[in-house]
Amino acid sequence: MAAAEAEQVVSKKPEEEEPPLAAVMEKPNVDKPVAPPPQDDGKALAIVPEPAEKKSSKGSLDRDVALAKLEDEKRLSFIKAWEESEKTKVENKAQKKLADVAAWENSKKASLESQLKKIEEQLEKKKAEYAEKMKNKVALVHKQAEEKRAMVEARRGEEILKAEEMAAKYRATGQAPKKAFGCLGG
Repeated sequence: MAAAEAEQVVSKKPEEEEPPLAAVMEKPNVDKPVAPPPQDDGKALAIVPEPAEKKSSKGSLDRDVALAKLEDEKRLSFIKAWEESEKTKVENKAQKKLADVAAWENSKKASLESQLKKIEEQLEKKKAEYAEKMKNKVALVHKQAEEKRAMVEARRGEEILKAEEMAAKYRATGQAPKKAFGCLGG
């Protein structure tokens, strides 16, 4: 689009171009005398136009070159602005995507940490349950051991009492036991 405008500007005839651009592009020479505006008498009109045409054709060419340069600069400036805009868009898009990835990562981490905490709580609960079961088993074993001790003590007491009764009976009858001490008697 800018190239088409540049072609139109270069192909314009000097009569169609706007004089203010020429004034901006060409710096007036302070040393040159400025010709007074032409008067109505025919003599002044005949003399002034010839030098004006020569200067006009050279000025027109310079103006065309200056306008072409201006259009090139304008086109390059537009391209540079477009490039910067595109780079900014790409950067913004990348930043948004990075922010999305970070948010996704944080949500996944939070979810996994929550699952880990839940599993740890379940493990603590199971550990407490197993500890309770083990304590109950230990208490049950202790109870059974106490019962067995009590039975052993009761049997011992009965056997001691029986042995004392037998010893008293043997003393009373004067007989000796048939089995002496279990291992000597034979």
